Parts: sequence; structure tokens; C-alpha cells
Amino acid sequence: MAPEKVKRLYRSRKNRMIAGVAGGLAEYLDTDPTVIRLAFALSILLGGAGILAYFIMWIVMPEEPE
Repeated sequence: MAPEKVKRLYRSRKNRMIAGVAGGLAEYLDTDPTVIRLAFALSILLGGAGILAYFIMWIVMPEEPE
């Protein structure tokens, strides 16, 4: 039996605009990073929780290995 590849959440190195958080989430969820960025922007406009979540994820999420 071949070992399964474990899916890990990292900040993206290749798909980043600020810190790679949205790009990393998009890679992990197999979706378009624009959708994740729009969700963060919408949550910022609707109460500001998105910016706090983004900064926490920026600190907690490790950067993708090279």
C-alpha cells in the first residue's frame, strides 16, 4: 500500500498578494483564491472580523516549504 499524502494548510509562496493567507486557503480548499479574497473583503465590510481572522492566520499559518 502506498502512503497517503497528507494535506496541510500553508501560506502560499506563489499565489500571494499580501501574506499568502488567501492563496494558501484556496490551495487547501481547491478553489479560486479570488473567492477567498472576496470572502475576506466582505467580512471586513460587514463588521471587521475578517481583518482580525486574516492577521491571526498570518501569524499562525506556516509558510509553504520550498
